[in-house]
Amino acid sequence: MAPPHPATRNGAGAGPGGSGFWVVGAVLVLLMLSSSVPSALYVLYQERWGLSSGMITVVFALYAVTVLLGLLLFGSLSDTLGRRPVLGAGLVLAIVSMGLFAAADGLGLLLAARAVQGLAVGLATGAMGAALLELSPPSRPALGAQVNSAGPTVGIGLGGIGAGLLVQYAPAPTVLSYLLLTAAFAVTLAGVVRMRESAPVDPRDARRGRKLAVRRIRVPAAVRGRFAVLVLTIVAVWSVGGFYLSLGPHLALSLLHSSNYLLGGATVALLAGAATAAQLLLGSTEALRTAVLGLCGLLAGLALVLLALGLRSAAVFLAGTAVLGSGWGAAFLGAFRALSTLAEPEHRGELTAAVYVFAYLAMSVPAVLAGLLTNIHGLQRTSVGFMAAVAGVCALALLVTLRLAARIRAEGSTA
Repeated sequence: MAPPHPATRNGAGAGPGGSGFWVVGAVLVLLMLSSSVPSALYVLYQERWGLSSGMITVVFALYAVTVLLGLLLFGSLSDTLGRRPVLGAGLVLAIVSMGLFAAADGLGLLLAARAVQGLAVGLATGAMGAALLELSPPSRPALGAQVNSAGPTVGIGLGGIGAGLLVQYAPAPTVLSYLLLTAAFAVTLAGVVRMRESAPVDPRDARRGRKLAVRRIRVPAAVRGRFAVLVLTIVAVWSVGGFYLSLGPHLALSLLHSSNYLLGGATVALLAGAATAAQLLLGSTEALRTAVLGLCGLLAGLALVLLALGLRSAAVFLAGTAVLGSGWGAAFLGAFRALSTLAEPEHRGELTAAVYVFAYLAMSVPAVLAGLLTNIHGLQRTSVGFMAAVAGVCALALLVTLRLAARIRAEGSTA
C-alpha cells in the first residue's frame, strides 16, 4: 500500500477548500492594502518633511526593491517549509513595518518601514499564490487564480480610498492608519496559525532543515517561451500600477486643482476598483482571451489619459483611469491564469515568485525613472512620455499574445 501524501500526514490535510483559502485571501488583500496606504500619504509626507517627487519615488522604489530581494531569496522557501510558516513569518514582519510607519517622524524611519514592508511582502508572495491555487474549492477550481489576481487590486483600491479618508477627516492619519492595519494583521496571523498546510512537503524534511539553502528562482526550460510571452503582459500591467501608486495622486490633484487628500487616494481606488470589476466580469472567460481584452483596454485607457494630459481635463483623466483600470485587471487576470498552469505543484511557489519578480521590477524601475525625470521636465511632460512608452509595451504584448493564442489553437486542431 502506498504511503500517504506527505502533506496529509499528522492530520495536516492538503485537500482543497476550507477556511484556509479565505484566510490566505485576506492576507493577500491586507498586504496589498498596506502597501498602498503610504501612496495616499505621500502628498502629506511631502508637505510635512519637504520631500521632492524624486525622493518620493525613491521611497516607493525601496519597497519594490526589497520585495524583489525577498522574492529572490525566499520565493521558493514555502515549497520546502510549507505555506503556513512562511506566511506567518511574513505577517510578523508586516506588523513590525506598521510599527515603524506609525513611529516615523522623518525620511529615515519612512525608508526603514518601507524596506521591512517590502521584505514581508516578498517573503509571503510565493506562499500566498501557491496556497490559493492549492486550496481552491473543488467546485470552483479557477477561484484561486481569480483571487490571486483580484486580491492585489482590491487591496490597493481599499488602501487608497481608506487612507485618503483618514488623511482628510481623521486625527493623526499617519499613525491611525497603521495601528488599524496592525490589528488586522494580528487577526489574520491567528488564522494562519490555525489553518491546515497545503504544500506537498514532507514534515520530516522541514523539521530537519533539509534543502533550506537559498535556491535560485528558475522557470522550467520547457515553458520558458510561453512564460516570456505572458510575462510581458505582467510588465505592462505593473508599469501602470507603479506609476499610479507613486505619482498618480499628485497628478490627479494637479489636474483637479485640489488639495483634498481624499481625491488623491480616490484616484488609486478608481484604478483598482475598475480592475476588480473587470476581473469579476471576466472570471469565466478563457485566460488568453481575457489577457487580449485587457491589453486592448490598457491601450484605450492610456490613449484617454494622454488626451487628458493634453487637454488638462480632469474629467477625461478620470474616465481614462477607469478604462485603464479595467484593462489592468483583465490583463493581469488572464496572464496570471495562463502562467499558473505552467508549474508542477512542487514548484508552484517558485513560479509564482518568478512572476512577481517581473511584476515588481516593472513597478519600481519605471516609477523611479519617472520620479527623477519629474524633477527635470515636470510632472506633465514626464507623465506623457511614460504613458507613451507603456503603450508601446502594451502593443508588443498584444501582438505576441495573439500569436501565442493562434499557435495554441493550431496545435489543438492538429492533435
